[in-house]
Amino acid sequence: MIFLNGQGFLPFRASFVLDFIFLAMFAICLVLSFSIFLVRGKRFGLHRKIQLGLSVLLLVAIIIFELDVRFFSDWRSMASPSRFYASGAVDLMLWIHLVFAIPTPFVWGWVVYRAIKRFPDPLYPNEHSREHRFWGWVATLMMFATAITGCTFYWMAFAM
Repeated sequence: MIFLNGQGFLPFRASFVLDFIFLAMFAICLVLSFSIFLVRGKRFGLHRKIQLGLSVLLLVAIIIFELDVRFFSDWRSMASPSRFYASGAVDLMLWIHLVFAIPTPFVWGWVVYRAIKRFPDPLYPNEHSREHRFWGWVATLMMFATAITGCTFYWMAFAM
């Protein structure tokens, strides 16, 4: 598989998959923001479709990412030339990132699961709306924190 050979496409030291995830985080945050904006315009059906699509894409991305870092790429050898690596700052940033990255798919998955179970078809606001709005914002903020810390980690480990 050409994309799992350790060669990235950005001019840094990361693998193809890490480069792809780095850029995909920006796209995910933009699409997520657009999806939330749709709710304000009462386009609940499109919001649902986008959220379900993003959920599937993120699940696939997480699986590919985990396969890459566990079996195909040695991220530490790619990060070791970083000026932040020897001091332990890269590892610290990774731990900060993991604080957000690990629970985020579970929270997001729970929000999606509850929405599927509690919203009618066709979609319209109901007694679940307040809870959904609250937990949706929690999941969104966690996703943005995951993106920000992940991109910071990527930059520190592979670009500097």
